[in-house]
Amino acid sequence: MMDQDLQRWFEEQGRREKETKLERFRRLNRFARRGQIVFAGSSLMEQFPINELLMDLRLPYTVYNRGVGGFTTGEMADALEECVLALEPAHLFLNIGTNDLNGPDYVEEEMLGRYRDILRRIRERLPEVRLYLLAYYPVNPEVSGEPFMQEVFRWRTNERIKSASQGVRGLSEEFGGEFLDLNAGLLDEKGQLKAEYTIEGMHMYADGYWQVLERLLPKLREIAETDHKY
Repeated sequence: MMDQDLQRWFEEQGRREKETKLERFRRLNRFARRGQIVFAGSSLMEQFPINELLMDLRLPYTVYNRGVGGFTTGEMADALEECVLALEPAHLFLNIGTNDLNGPDYVEEEMLGRYRDILRRIRERLPEVRLYLLAYYPVNPEVSGEPFMQEVFRWRTNERIKSASQGVRGLSEEFGGEFLDLNAGLLDEKGQLKAEYTIEGMHMYADGYWQVLERLLPKLREIAETDHKY
């Protein structure tokens, strides 16, 4: 009974934390410039220190990060106003869906269906937005020996990740977006996330994100060259 109570407590804490972040976004969005660049998704987007890395490079972009740790595609759909629509971005980078992979009840077609609904709603509200859908990052189950993480890695496998990424590639074509696979610098000889870049086999340190940014920079420079507002 104690384990169930503890589980419910953690779930409630997680729900409150997400809602607090969304309330912060609601208030912060009032001061944001419209027509800029938005990064949205779950924790792998939230923890991307994109603004600090770009600031160090002195590149002229206005970038808003609206990632929320723990978000699934369903939760993103419910929070689309706070995370995307209210900002009216000209360019939107999305990485959402990996948390859907974390259990035995995952069905790829259902996850992609929810992702499709997110994109449909964005296109209806922001028909001119440029969409960039990111391939999911790999994991490394050999890094963490914690029972909780090993349970996650039972389901969140690199095979499942690759298959889901191919589905996202199809969605990018369906909605006139671009599919960006930025993973080349993250992979070890086994095709896993390099151990030196990851905290617990799934989330990354800044030097891992630097590998991502190096492959993203040509796209950001293209945006700057073709869209003079940046």
